[in-house]
Amino acid sequence: MISNLKHFPYFWCLRARRRLNVWRSSVYYVSDYLLCNRYCTVTETVNTNQLPKVTESPELPDWVKIVKKEETVVDFGDDDFLLPSFSEWVKNEKLRAREVDVRGLASDIADNDVDKISKLLRFHFKSPDAVVDALNNCTFDVSECLVEQILKRFSCEWIPSYGFFKWAKLQKGVTLSSDLYDLMVDNLGKSKKFDLMRELMDEMSHLQGYVSLNTMIKIMRRLAKAGKYEDAIEAFTRMKEFGVQKDTSGMNALIDASVKGGSVEHAHKVYLDLKDHIAPTVQTYNILVHGWCKARNIDKANETVKDMEERGFSPDVVTYTCFIEAYCREKDFRKVDAIFKEMQMKECSPTVVTYTINMKALGQAKEVDKALDVYEKMKQNGCVPDNSFYSSLIHLLGATGRLKDCYDIFEDMPKQGVSPDTFTYNTMITIAVKNSNEEDALKFLQKMEESQCKPDICTYAPLFKMCCRMRRMKVLSFLLNHMFKNDVSMDLGTYALLVRGLCRNRNPERACAVFELAVLRGFLPTDTMYDNLVKELEERGLKEEKKRIEELMLQAKQQESGTSSERHLKIEE
Repeated sequence: MISNLKHFPYFWCLRARRRLNVWRSSVYYVSDYLLCNRYCTVTETVNTNQLPKVTESPELPDWVKIVKKEETVVDFGDDDFLLPSFSEWVKNEKLRAREVDVRGLASDIADNDVDKISKLLRFHFKSPDAVVDALNNCTFDVSECLVEQILKRFSCEWIPSYGFFKWAKLQKGVTLSSDLYDLMVDNLGKSKKFDLMRELMDEMSHLQGYVSLNTMIKIMRRLAKAGKYEDAIEAFTRMKEFGVQKDTSGMNALIDASVKGGSVEHAHKVYLDLKDHIAPTVQTYNILVHGWCKARNIDKANETVKDMEERGFSPDVVTYTCFIEAYCREKDFRKVDAIFKEMQMKECSPTVVTYTINMKALGQAKEVDKALDVYEKMKQNGCVPDNSFYSSLIHLLGATGRLKDCYDIFEDMPKQGVSPDTFTYNTMITIAVKNSNEEDALKFLQKMEESQCKPDICTYAPLFKMCCRMRRMKVLSFLLNHMFKNDVSMDLGTYALLVRGLCRNRNPERACAVFELAVLRGFLPTDTMYDNLVKELEERGLKEEKKRIEELMLQAKQQESGTSSERHLKIEE
């Protein structure tokens, strides 16, 4: 005991130094920025060579896919703890990365260039032009693949992605494809930089065949999602100016964008204005039915069906599925059963999506036996389960504590001819995290990698929550790097999740570092994200940190309004 106590002052000092370095260390990768960096700002050009190495509605709705779970504060001890089995994976990943840098094989040049460019783009640039200036001092072999990977990796961060895009266009012998322009358009729309998005679209209009229906769909979706419904409609009306025909596909895309953006009223107005000029299809009416059902206005949905029938169209399986989803949301399963009977009478067979929605809703209503009966009914009707159905079934069983059944179904899926996809792995990770099974959660991520199944933002969210709850900072660092290497871009929701999780589990310094990074990456934190962090700092008496966060929030608001003013000034000029 005495010999153990002799080492205590050393570990106490080491821990104190770590906390002190949260705001001061300077490193390259995203995870290190989030966990231990007071952000580094580029004040001069940087040389990276010197750096270290329509579908129609409804699809399976979000409420079927997304699982929400409140986290509680738990103290699991050492921030640097790694599971033995997991530590070997981390070690192998680091060794493999080091070997690539040392060997410098020709086949790895593209990957090395992506990493070098990424390291440069992790610095804080005040504008896309500053990014161009920094890249001008570097030499890279620009390819279609390299540009695509960088744009995806920074898809939620408009300054580095747009700056890199502008630089890539200027390189000799490089012609960026229309697909890359579409990707950049979507990135700008995602960040709500609509003036820049329009400028890029105008530039595309001068390039033969670059503006397509796909381009316009991306623009309309981003505008509608931001609540700019009139602007989305205007984009549709201007399609001919860009050489794109205003036809049924475009109209349906606009109506669908409005519905998914949260305004079936605007979608209906578009239909009324265009129906006499552009012929609607059964898809047009199904999108509107879905919108009214989503808005819980069944009367309007029924009126749309009547209008549909007057136009000579009959309700199909998509139409019925919309109503089933609406009644499932209301937990009115008698009406759900009545619709199934009507479908049977009209010889309209339900699809796997129809059954999945019904089963999920019954499970959420604690009607587990009836939910499992849906599976039997589905098999009797010859409907083959897909990934979404299996994933929903696994989640249902996991929610009832039947973990062995979850694992058995997961292992049995390939035998049934259905390979687990991202949705399935995300479900298994969520279940493992919910049951505090850290090792299994990480093993599923490793299995995804081994099976070459691409993770998404929903893969990492429960893992980040787990790391914050269990205070696994070393694991969190690894996961953030893993996310970055898989070209999954950090969005504002992920920053908010980390701030909330770190605050709840007594890591206010790291929460401040994450908040600072979000601001410096060009995000405007939500009021909730800001208020929660300030409240935590007040309760802990961290006055200097609170003052810094207040300054950062003011800076974020100023840079948001400053960008808008700058764009308007340029347009006027």
